[in-house]
Amino acid sequence: MHIMLKIDDIDRRILSELQRHADAPLEELGRRVGLSRNACWRRIKMLEEAGVIRARVALLDPGALDLGLTVFILVRTRSHNPDWLEAFARATRSMPEILGAYRMTGDLDYLIRARVKDVAAYDTLYRRLISKLEMSDVSASFVMEELKETTELPL
Repeated sequence: MHIMLKIDDIDRRILSELQRHADAPLEELGRRVGLSRNACWRRIKMLEEAGVIRARVALLDPGALDLGLTVFILVRTRSHNPDWLEAFARATRSMPEILGAYRMTGDLDYLIRARVKDVAAYDTLYRRLISKLEMSDVSASFVMEELKETTELPL
């Protein structure tokens, strides 16, 4: 549910703090943003109800879970119809290795971001993907070094 909500500076400070420390106690969060515990809680509830805060999650270390390879998969297709798009969306949502799938402008039709153990695991993902959909061209680029990786939105 998305309710139109005017976000003020205090809301932005709350959101910034929650992006970095979602598990912070309300007393500490309130102190950091200059509100009482209860006022802070009311604002957080309002932001959740408005759909601004979608979820609070734990960020995991991919290397510690043996998922050290990030791959960007570039997809081109000859089929540009709603049925193919829905099949593509369904296929990408069903594969937990795929962290993001995006319809693009320009020469590239779709971009997929995935996390896998290694190149062999990518090949397994690739084979599962092409078994589900007809695509005219699929290529991949492997990340050699992550220079910046964040979930924080600029507020």
